[in-house]
Amino acid sequence: MADGSFQDMDVEGMDAGYAASIADRATRAMAQNGVPMTPRNFAVWFNYALGASPSLRQTIDILVSNKRKFDPATNHDLYQTYIDPRPSEGELPEQLREVISSARQFLDTAIADNRYHIEALGEVSSQVTSNGDPRPIIEKLVSELSTAVSRAITLESSLASASKELDTIRHSLREAEERSNTDALTGLANRRSLDEFLRSAQIAAMEKDEPLSILLIDIDHFKKFNDSYGHQVGDQVLRLVGKVLRESLRAIDLAARYGGEELIAVLPGTDVEFCAAAAERIRCRIAEARLTRRTTGQPIASVTVSIGVAQFRLAESADALVERCDRALYEAKRMGRNRTVSECEIAESATAA
Repeated sequence: MADGSFQDMDVEGMDAGYAASIADRATRAMAQNGVPMTPRNFAVWFNYALGASPSLRQTIDILVSNKRKFDPATNHDLYQTYIDPRPSEGELPEQLREVISSARQFLDTAIADNRYHIEALGEVSSQVTSNGDPRPIIEKLVSELSTAVSRAITLESSLASASKELDTIRHSLREAEERSNTDALTGLANRRSLDEFLRSAQIAAMEKDEPLSILLIDIDHFKKFNDSYGHQVGDQVLRLVGKVLRESLRAIDLAARYGGEELIAVLPGTDVEFCAAAAERIRCRIAEARLTRRTTGQPIASVTVSIGVAQFRLAESADALVERCDRALYEAKRMGRNRTVSECEIAESATAA
């Protein structure tokens, strides 16, 4: 699908005046939120203004209400998740068709050759007589067998080559799938992969009657790293936090980039207390880490994060779970940053008040 196309929308059949009004609303919304006017971004916001995807509308509304920046990573994730979730590996199907066609040709040739040699051997057999000279028959038999062996070797070589090409295509498909599910900067899962994992984890939690918790990380004063040291250092900070997060989780957990300077982790089978303890260990490890500029060796200010923690409630949506976790994160930042706050602490504070 080319950039700017609209999935599941009959734009051509839409009334021109109505389409223009939707486009105008999308353009104004993009301007209000500082979203660059690119074909992909416009596709996202046209969908948003049209209301074609309730989940897209809810996601953007949450981002806007929380004053999140629509940076390139966020815009890219929105497009990949809601407009064009498929990996763009257009050449691979064509390669696969060519290999299958070649393999079919090889097999057709092998079947034809086998049929020919069976007929030839049948002719040799019919020439055998008890009193005849066997030498011409033996020579004919040896010739036919030699030809069959030669063709078999050629066919085996061709099939081996096709098999090798299939392995290459299989590897390319696997890499394409990994890229489609991975954030390029941090190496963590992207929003598409997160959404799929979280949906599965919610279903499993309800089926098994097990807890499920998430933690949401925001890098404190992230803008200052970009302003003081440049975006390369900002990227270095993101990679550091992503690395600590990934290394601090279990094999069954998922770490993902949620957008911008926010990272998220999903911990199946974990209640809010266990998740909060894990979040606090992550926070401490990040605060203890030291970064230097790769180009100059100059020390970089220490990195701290604020973390919110929440536990899944029976039958609630993923958006509702993330929203409660985000409220805990906001409370952590309100209390001075560089701390972990769970939804339980917010509830206790409200009760005390």
